[in-house]
Amino acid sequence: MSLVRRATPEDAEELLRLRQVMIDSVFAVRPGSSAGPGAGAGPGSGSGSGSDISWHAESLVTVRRRLAEPEGSFVAFVVDHPERPDGLAALVAGSLEYRIGRAGNPHGRVGCVFSVATDPDQRRKGYARAAMEALLDWFRERGAVSVDLNASVEAEPLYASLGFVRKADPSMRLNL
Repeated sequence: MSLVRRATPEDAEELLRLRQVMIDSVFAVRPGSSAGPGAGAGPGSGSGSGSDISWHAESLVTVRRRLAEPEGSFVAFVVDHPERPDGLAALVAGSLEYRIGRAGNPHGRVGCVFSVATDPDQRRKGYARAAMEALLDWFRERGAVSVDLNASVEAEPLYASLGFVRKADPSMRLNL
């Protein structure tokens, strides 16, 4: 039996907690660095001092609704925490996106991974890898021919071992 399972609406609060762990880890202000997008946020459980969790309550309704859509384009795979019955040890979330087709992907299906997080006390146990493999299988079953993600320096070896490669990316963003 696999440790990994598909997340359900009942997991929504823990998904948000682990997403905050990821946000705090990626955007933590490191010694000697200038304040960035997560200035003041430090690594931890997502409820530590400096973490802005004010958005969790508003997001919770949407996350529950999206997790309840069995055929939807959003999915999360999780590993239950071995020491906390209602807790999660790891999370991987992504969505199947449509883009106008092209050579090599005429149907335009692309996977997007946007949240990978493991509780700090549960790292180095293979949970993120197992959950990523489940997500990659989910993308394959739905006809995605490529998967995009943004990798932290710490997580890049995991993704490289799964076959991900860095690409020259001219991405830009406009916050509305």
